[in-house]
Amino acid sequence: MSVNTTTPRTLFEKVWQNHLVRPQTPDTPAVLYIDLHLVHEVTSPQAFAQLRQEGLKVRRPDRTLATMDHSTPTTPRNALGIIPVTDTMAAAQLDVMRKNCADFGIPLYDLGTSNQGIVHVIGPEQGFTQPGMTIVCGDSHTSTHGAFGALAFGIGTSEVAHVLATQCLLQSSPKTMAIKVDGRLSSGVSAKDIILAIIAKIGVGGGTGYVVEYMGEAIRSLTMEGRMTICNMSIEGGARAGMVAPDDTTFQYIAGRPYAPKGEAWDRAVEGWRQLPSDDGAKFDAEVTLNADELVPMITYGTNPGMGMPITAHVPDPDKLTDASQKMALDKALRYMALQPGQQLLGKPVDVVFVGSCTNSRISDLREAARLIKGRKVAANVRMMVVPGSQQVKAQAEAEGLDKVFREAGAEWREAGCSMCIAMNGDQLQPGQYAVSTSNRNFEGRQGKGGRTFLASPLTATATAINGVITDPRELTN
Repeated sequence: MSVNTTTPRTLFEKVWQNHLVRPQTPDTPAVLYIDLHLVHEVTSPQAFAQLRQEGLKVRRPDRTLATMDHSTPTTPRNALGIIPVTDTMAAAQLDVMRKNCADFGIPLYDLGTSNQGIVHVIGPEQGFTQPGMTIVCGDSHTSTHGAFGALAFGIGTSEVAHVLATQCLLQSSPKTMAIKVDGRLSSGVSAKDIILAIIAKIGVGGGTGYVVEYMGEAIRSLTMEGRMTICNMSIEGGARAGMVAPDDTTFQYIAGRPYAPKGEAWDRAVEGWRQLPSDDGAKFDAEVTLNADELVPMITYGTNPGMGMPITAHVPDPDKLTDASQKMALDKALRYMALQPGQQLLGKPVDVVFVGSCTNSRISDLREAARLIKGRKVAANVRMMVVPGSQQVKAQAEAEGLDKVFREAGAEWREAGCSMCIAMNGDQLQPGQYAVSTSNRNFEGRQGKGGRTFLASPLTATATAINGVITDPRELTN
């Protein structure tokens, strides 16, 4: 397909046009080539079954990577160094994953191996995730990889089968949205607070139909881990994907990783990646602005990520809303959370603190939490779980002594996996319990049937674990 390169284009438009096998027509979606297909054990079994039924092979096993993360226990290894899987359904699911990968020639990071971990953590850390790619996975938080300037999004089980068989996907072109965050973050405020503030502003449906590009001084000043946190939760604002244009911070992160280009190939790759940022004058279908100077630590109070507020604010009153559906939703959420309108969350006791998930389980997240809790203790009323995002993150944290800091404080140091984010393998809340969680979703029952989740940053979660009540981290960081 010929593309008019004289018209200013957005980052999304460049990546999209570079991967068109067949353009979109009024009657048919586009055929998009996929550079990297990430696979895990929960959404892939039906797809592999479909391949067997139709007698198909995996088109590009070399562009497919599998890991185990959702159904994996995070409890300590036994005396033989093995992570025991006591849940029979989870064990069966993992066995099916091993057979599928072996039968179809797909590389697998198996449970207990040094590279295993959450799918959206291992892709970047291994260097598979690179600027300008199209990346898909049967998981909604695939948008994480957009932090590298990739077009990355989640797909359904039937689409997983389609990509396995063809390395292509039928897609309709979305609209584009620019979210500009200027200014600088204050101490105690992090990337998680930026994205919670954005979703609180636009709502859980504000990004529906869009691919979002995050830009501005505050975004540029973030580490790659911070950018991944923001892109990870794009889906929580309804967006199809989130992207950040690649720059020197991106290149420095990728350089030297196992599957990054080497030598002359690296030089050529960087030269191409530098052409990806949106051109001056490129048009977006919608624009949103946010001032980082005004941000404070954020926390959710309801049952979707859009129900968020500054940690110093008060729970809103449904009776003050004019929209009947919004009023009903807020009233239902507050009843589930057992909160009162006008209530302040600061000082509210909690039962569990969870630091982990594909949103906030990277080494920088663990370092932040460890710095705050070092020399302090987890409150007697709180269970604190710290779950690294991959075995490599775990190994690095242990080499730096972070595990010792957490253990001495009274926190649980776990094996890598999704853990309490999706309430599997016993890592879950009990009915009625409250948790401050660094994960990405606070839906009813998301972290355990009847469990109540407040989403927050690793700093806010750790400060809460120390005091035993919801705490503004600036009280301890300052």
